[in-house]
Amino acid sequence: MKKILFAFFTLALFSSPAFSQSYKKLHEKAIVIDTHNDFISTGIEKGKSFDQNLKGITHSDLKRMKEGGIDVQVFSIFCDENYGKGTAYAFANREIDTLYATVARNPNRMMIVRNSKDLQTAVSTGKLGAMMGVEGGHMIEDEISNLEKLHARGARYMTLTWNNSTSWASSAADERAKKDLGHPYGLNALGEQIVKRMNELGMIVDISHVGEKTFYDAIRISTKPVIASHSCTYALCPVPRNLTDEQIKAVGKNGGVIQLNFYSGFVDSSFRDKNNAFIRKHQQEKDSLLKSNPSDFYANLYLHEKYKDEIDGVRPSLTLLIDHLDHIVKLIGVNHVGLGSDFDGINSSPRELNDVTNMPLITEELMKRGYSKKDIFKILGGNFIRVLKANEQ
Repeated sequence: MKKILFAFFTLALFSSPAFSQSYKKLHEKAIVIDTHNDFISTGIEKGKSFDQNLKGITHSDLKRMKEGGIDVQVFSIFCDENYGKGTAYAFANREIDTLYATVARNPNRMMIVRNSKDLQTAVSTGKLGAMMGVEGGHMIEDEISNLEKLHARGARYMTLTWNNSTSWASSAADERAKKDLGHPYGLNALGEQIVKRMNELGMIVDISHVGEKTFYDAIRISTKPVIASHSCTYALCPVPRNLTDEQIKAVGKNGGVIQLNFYSGFVDSSFRDKNNAFIRKHQQEKDSLLKSNPSDFYANLYLHEKYKDEIDGVRPSLTLLIDHLDHIVKLIGVNHVGLGSDFDGINSSPRELNDVTNMPLITEELMKRGYSKKDIFKILGGNFIRVLKANEQ
């Protein structure tokens, strides 16, 4: 009887108007930072601008960022494996130009953030703080000078690899597939130089996407806290992109932060089989798409968008995403977890998280699970600010 009464009391508490107001107010007071959003490359691909009204078209736009209570957004500077020597670095600069142009058109609504001081200015003035992170070491085309130039333009982290390996670092996808790269897995001498130079520049080392050998090499070499800008836990969803418990513990020992990825396939272990069945159903159409654009990523993204109602039925719940957060907290504490949505770079997210306006629902779920105001502030942005400051020193 006591259990029934407690359950009834809990349900009444969390469904009350007062609770609804309290989580919204808490979310508004927090500095909310999302460390990974792919709008820039997606916007170029779709011919859309961030300051347009793109509801129903993309996960993000400037107006909806405000509605979702996001104070600082790290925009991914990204291209896939089809870009290489002579094209990847140029495309990175095109994306940076695009972000600068957007800010120039909206000086009262957003600003470029290069450091923690700029971040505080953005928050205090109510402008969206626009940061940049390079997603994939292939974008520097094996040249440390290109890394330095991207940092000078405002990039404040670099993901050492994307799914494709470089000549100096092996990716998670390639290591798990045991692909022959023509060189040993992990970081070679150039890779070590790149990590050391990033430390010197104050550019955060991002270990999302990297193979385990590269991961442990980077952790060993880096003298500054690292981040996983958009990753979840292998224990709850065993895919190459997620971090094992031992990797999670290593990030904690390093003082770094793991920013949770919202992609259904990294959240829910059953999503892969369901998604594969969906792709097989539309295989003929996918094959046709690949003939015009040889990118598996964009072909799948197109199919998910075209058959949205069909794929929505297999999306996981928000509670499962927060289970990943709980898992990390139990292993290494609340100081080492944050949010890296991967919005506009993923084709499926938890049912409740349809776009950036739904971000307050994360705060609601954290409150339901008993996280304190102090801890919620850390998760929503405080932990990333700590790492940013540590890398600036």
